[in-house]
Amino acid sequence: MKKNIFYLVIGFVALALLAIFWYSVEFFTPFLFMISFLGGIVLIYLAYRGVDDFIEDERSAKITEKASLRTFQVFWVCFCAFSIMAVMNLLYMPRFSREFWVDRRSPPVPLEIMSLKTIGYVQLGLLCLMIFLYVGFRFYYARKYGDWETDEE
Repeated sequence: MKKNIFYLVIGFVALALLAIFWYSVEFFTPFLFMISFLGGIVLIYLAYRGVDDFIEDERSAKITEKASLRTFQVFWVCFCAFSIMAVMNLLYMPRFSREFWVDRRSPPVPLEIMSLKTIGYVQLGLLCLMIFLYVGFRFYYARKYGDWETDEE
């Protein structure tokens, strides 16, 4: 198995664990998540044992460095934008208009974009999807720097 396939396996295991975590929280079955988490670790370990191209040379180190840096640069912008939206949602306080103070028959309804649970699930999902972003950048830089070219002499 190649390194990129291994990283994809980690990403899919993380997304599956996120779905199981959601189910466990919603239906209060914590034992299911604990067993699934241990199973995910075993699955990742077995996949790791099948990786056969953990050879580090200057080119693969440069590809890893570039992919990591680009993943960080893209991810922090997306995660920061979502976190700002979440904080704005949490700190939202309705503004009372002049009509409210004059006519007190109907109080304003606060606008809630996302619940706390949803914010947490989305943040965990973004962390899982960061793995796929990293793999995508590894594919891009491996193709750019010729990591998949074969030397025939």
